[in-house]
Amino acid sequence: QVQLVESGGGLVQAGGSLRLSCEASGLPSSRCVIGWFRQAPGKDREFVAAISRRGSLSDYADSVKGRLTISRDNAKNTVYLQMNALKPEDTAVYYCAAYVGIYATMAGEGRYDIWGQGTQVTVSS
Repeated sequence: QVQLVESGGGLVQAGGSLRLSCEASGLPSSRCVIGWFRQAPGKDREFVAAISRRGSLSDYADSVKGRLTISRDNAKNTVYLQMNALKPEDTAVYYCAAYVGIYATMAGEGRYDIWGQGTQVTVSS
């Protein structure tokens, strides 16, 4: 059974940093494109960032460019989301998601068929 497990969420003050992790089990993460999405209260889930299978390609939502960085360590079956200069509007449940296939720029959530349970990130002002 393929599973994704997120960790690293928490409460941080505005301007602070967090690093989220997404660990895959059940298949080598090197076969998967991995994305991060987030959902704030009362809002639709939105794309945050994605990374190709070998880590050579990545995309970011405009709202997080320059502050968030996605990376991966396939030896550890783990993808990371380094979050710097956090803002209150970054408060959301963050989900990692995966699909097996070729990287597609800014692929929507419908392309992803494996999802984690989410981790809460709260940024206080």
